Amino acid sequence: MRASLPVGVGDRDRFDTLIDARSPAEYAIDHIPGAINCPVLDDEERRIVGTLYKQQGAFEARRVGGAMVAANLARHLKERFADRPAGWKPLVYCWRGGLRSGSMVTWLRLVGWDAQQLAGGYKSWRRHVITQLALLCPQLDLRVLCGATGSAKTRVLQAMALQGRQVLDLEGLAAHKGSLLGALPGKPQPSQIAFETRIVELLERVDLAQPLYVEGESRRIGRLDVPLPLLTQMRAGRCIEIEATPEARLAYLLRDYAYLGDDPEALSRQLGLLKELHGKAVIERWQQWAAAGALSPLFAELTALHYDPAYGRSQASHFERWADRQVITADDLSDAAIEALAQRVAALG
Repeated sequence: MRASLPVGVGDRDRFDTLIDARSPAEYAIDHIPGAINCPVLDDEERRIVGTLYKQQGAFEARRVGGAMVAANLARHLKERFADRPAGWKPLVYCWRGGLRSGSMVTWLRLVGWDAQQLAGGYKSWRRHVITQLALLCPQLDLRVLCGATGSAKTRVLQAMALQGRQVLDLEGLAAHKGSLLGALPGKPQPSQIAFETRIVELLERVDLAQPLYVEGESRRIGRLDVPLPLLTQMRAGRCIEIEATPEARLAYLLRDYAYLGDDPEALSRQLGLLKELHGKAVIERWQQWAAAGALSPLFAELTALHYDPAYGRSQASHFERWADRQVITADDLSDAAIEALAQRVAALG
């Protein structure tokens, strides 16, 4: 068995399994892509040990925590790692490459596996993400897909990805459609740092010599911020605008946001946030439509009175090359038409 040598984030693909030894709550906030969670302390145990450390000192915290760690490691050896072959090579990390991952590595090596510890732990991964965003984003050859609300931009990008084009679907990574009504039912947004991890995971696979298609997002997608290096490059990117007819957009919105009719109360609450912008009478009308499930007139007025008026001004102020944008017209946003639209966008080069 080889001696232990700490390894860096760039070496992680040399290992059979990447193990996150932190608590489930830490893992849920963000983790290195592909890592499995095998905590040496669960959330409650971590809280207990932390309290002991503050109130009684390091010795008592380690005495009690050591017993918890031993029990959890024994369980992992009997269950999670029971079928691993003698030649298995795991890489283990915790928050900063300290006691938690070190304890697991020690026991795995005692078994005979060539386990190693990630130098710097998760914090080294976080530094890697920040560095990669700053390094890769300025090199991206972006094609920024724009269009008024209901122009099926995200669906066009998804179709382009299936057709073999390089696509960065920020709304997909953010689990949000980006608008006031963009929250996805039953699907919470990731943390900000997990969102950035997802972006870097994709960017590290991008061929920088080929175009990357992305939607012309605003600075925020739901409660998440688009990372500044990426936002800056998007603002300087080449714009392609989908100019769909109002009829096509309304038909698409009624399909894409049909689920909003399932919870009229939640929809009414969201519409209430626009009262200062549109006044009490307008919002009450919209809320009545929401309560009645009348999405067609509601969406028609929302686009005409809320989304569309500021669209042109915002695009011109956000995108440096807006005046030189390429425009593709569309009078149909059915599934088949979106497939054809994706091919037309790609043909622009």
